Amino acid sequence: MSSNNVVIKIAQPYAVALLDLAKTKKVTERVSQDIRSVQNILSQSEKLKSFFLANPLKTTEAKKQVIIATFGDQISKNTLSFLMILVDRKRIAMLDTISSKYLELAYQMESLTIANINTSIAFNSDQEKLLTEKIKIMTKAKEVKLIVSVDPELIGGFTIQIGSKVIDTSIRGQLRQMASHLDVVAT
Repeated sequence: MSSNNVVIKIAQPYAVALLDLAKTKKVTERVSQDIRSVQNILSQSEKLKSFFLANPLKTTEAKKQVIIATFGDQISKNTLSFLMILVDRKRIAMLDTISSKYLELAYQMESLTIANINTSIAFNSDQEKLLTEKIKIMTKAKEVKLIVSVDPELIGGFTIQIGSKVIDTSIRGQLRQMASHLDVVAT
């Protein structure tokens, strides 16, 4: 089993526990909003993620102080308490994975399909609306959330990942297909 699968396997119960807590307290939308804020902050600070939260040399108390200072006034007490539990159980280094898993489960509960889009250039709002409608038809989802990231290495086109399914319309993907086809023909 790859280390990524192990991390996901460990993260899953924490994500489920947070979702159960949020549902029980009827604060799912608020906790989801908190988790998106946490992910946003983590994505902007590699130092916070790598050098502090994942650092085994930092004390539990120091990590809690940094979490309170960083997230305290931006997230609810429920979410903050959950982060403290992650610190106590030495799982705070997995916060990114737990957050992603939580949002995936929360969106599934809301019948929301997540589509991760990698594109060579940013879409305008009309293109995003059109893509959202096409994905709704494809997946029969009530709602679709696009997570768009720009990857200039794609050369042109885009890739869409919905769950384990990947649709690759990028020039880089087409070149790879051609190369693998040529390898098959040449042998």
